[in-house]
Amino acid sequence: MSITVFTNAFLIDGTGAEPKEGAAVVVEDERIKEVVAHGKVGALSGPVTTLDLKGATLMPGLTDAHVHICAVTENITDQHRFYPPSYIAARAMQRAEECLMQGFTTVRDAGGADYGFRMVLEEGHVPGPRLLVSGHYISQTGGHGDKRRRAEWIAPLDCCVGMIGSIADGEAEVRRAVREQLRRDVDQIKIMASGGAMSPSDELDTTQFTVAEMRAAVEEAQAVGKYVLSHAYSDTAVRNAIAAGVRSIEHGNLIREPAARAIKEADAFLVPTMVTYEAIYREGKRYGIGDHQVQKIDLARQQSLRGLEYAYRAGCKIGSGSDLLGDMMVQRAVEFELKGEVMKPMEVLLSATKVNAELFRMSDKIGSVEPGKYADLIVVAGNPLKNLRVFQPLDNLKLIMKGGRLFKRTL
Repeated sequence: MSITVFTNAFLIDGTGAEPKEGAAVVVEDERIKEVVAHGKVGALSGPVTTLDLKGATLMPGLTDAHVHICAVTENITDQHRFYPPSYIAARAMQRAEECLMQGFTTVRDAGGADYGFRMVLEEGHVPGPRLLVSGHYISQTGGHGDKRRRAEWIAPLDCCVGMIGSIADGEAEVRRAVREQLRRDVDQIKIMASGGAMSPSDELDTTQFTVAEMRAAVEEAQAVGKYVLSHAYSDTAVRNAIAAGVRSIEHGNLIREPAARAIKEADAFLVPTMVTYEAIYREGKRYGIGDHQVQKIDLARQQSLRGLEYAYRAGCKIGSGSDLLGDMMVQRAVEFELKGEVMKPMEVLLSATKVNAELFRMSDKIGSVEPGKYADLIVVAGNPLKNLRVFQPLDNLKLIMKGGRLFKRTL
């Protein structure tokens, strides 16, 4: 049994409560044993490591609801053309480790990673966050998950490792595709309800899949106790996905009041991913991303704050995601700063802790600093409630702990 005691902390516990000055937290093995607001810890048996935080911020490990660890390079439209599966798999593990070292201790992969990547991280072969996998995303022919260029008269890709989807048309094919991913032990199902920026043969504001097709995916996921997340930009695409029973709307940049109300009334979640549009708009061309794709990115970028405002005013549950690609993943924490233009700092932090934990159906395990939960903790120099940029310089992250195990300590 190992015991670690954090003392003299400025504690933001992830519950939404006011921060506590001079708090103490006791960790026993992989779990939080005790939280002491007044900072006076009683007698403890066995070897104890005490870490004086000297007023630095202690808070739950961050979470990201929209990552693609297999997007190992920036131009994911052509990644499978240039690199073998072995290269993508090896670099995906590197991307996972980078994620953890940015303070993100649990992430949801929104398409690409299969359960083998989750196993490698669970078994500790490579440092990384807890990983919830979606396997192949499900797309209609010519949809956001169809990687074929307009001039390629070939069958859809059904192979490889990484950013590859399953193409399905009609309710029966969708059911089969979803069942295949469930057979492969995914944590949730990802579908495409609209066009996308990085796909070669569709437009951003189009709708994809019928409500009936998406409902087939939802029924199959719910039959085994799982849920569906859906890529969707436009108001109509989001409302269609909600009507089908989708639980988690990804992006939502182009939504207006009707879609925001639909999300709220369904008790669903919105996961904005604003940082990826800013990053690709600025840097995409030098990474080989085409003009048409950058134009679509700019359309999403220009409307992302407005979409978030509609959702915020409607009272939607707003999670936190990044959707960054390749080397741009270093900008993950910029998402908080962007959200801060609409949301209060505490709400931004809760979106990346408490709200995401609820979305992941892991509220009993992660998302807050409370007894019995995993000891997923980070220590940050500075006060994020006063400056949401404190997470961006990695030197500000003084300690990263996942499940009671220290992965970084520079205190």
